[in-house]
Parts: sequence; structure tokens; C-alpha cells
Amino acid sequence: MIGELRVGAHPSAAAAVAAAEVEGVAGRAFAVSAARSRLGGSVESGLRAPGTIIAAELGRVADVWQVADRHGVALAELLAAARSDLSGRIRFRARTAAALAGARASAAVLSGLPLLGIALGQLMGAAPLRILLGGGAGTFLLPLGTALICVGLLWTDAITAQVAS
Repeated sequence: MIGELRVGAHPSAAAAVAAAEVEGVAGRAFAVSAARSRLGGSVESGLRAPGTIIAAELGRVADVWQVADRHGVALAELLAAARSDLSGRIRFRARTAAALAGARASAAVLSGLPLLGIALGQLMGAAPLRILLGGGAGTFLLPLGTALICVGLLWTDAITAQVAS
């Protein structure tokens, strides 16, 4: 779309070209915005696709288009800046997800260690299953241990979700 605009194409024609070259939600959004532009309607509302996986990105493109219409700034330059911003955000998101993979893997391993301990105890003849399932202290220890593992996993998810957002 930026290339089409830089060679002098009308924004609706550039959006139609972008719609033809892109599939999925983005292609449909650009097709709708091109049609609305040709009919004199609101291009920005055609680009907004709430509830989709790329709603934020399409919203940024719609905001750029709105600024260009309102203030008379060159749409191609604003779209180039938005593209640069979006690609930077995507790279940051990918690096963050890769960095958090180790923390998530550690949490999964740590949550499995009690099961390993129970299995090793059974192999050594300590009979931890008899204690955990046979009443007495096991009545409290098994639910407590299970609850602590679940809380730990939920806590890890909450921490990594805060970092990722």
C-alpha cells in the first residue's frame, strides 16, 4: 500500500491493491476500507476489526489514516512510520516470548518434582502413596501439596503475563 501511494495511487486504489495481496482478516479489512473510500464513507471504520487477532495493528493503521485525512499529512509517510513501529513491536513481542520460555519451562519442571519425589519414594520402599492416600496426615498433605502446585503455576502465569503485556 505504501508503494502504491508513493507512486501517486489514490488511497482507495492502494487499499484495494493491499486487499488483493493480503489474505485473512487484514485483506478483508483493506477490501472494506477500499470500498468505503470509493463510496465516500469512513475508511477508518472499515479498518477497525474488533475481536480479531490483529485488531490492535489494524487500529493503528486506521488511526494513521484518520490523522492523514484530518491534518492533510502524507498517508504514505505515516503508514511507513506505523509499519516501522508495528514491526518493532512484533520483534519485541517475539523476543519477550522467547525469554519467558525458560521461566515457563522451569515452572513446569518444578511442578512435576513432587510427583518424581513420590515415585522415588515408592521405589525406595518408603510408601508415600500409602501415607498420602491412607488417611491421617495424608488427608491434609495431599490436597495442600496439590493446591500449592496449582497456586505456583497460576502465579508463574500471572508473572509472565504481566511481562508479556
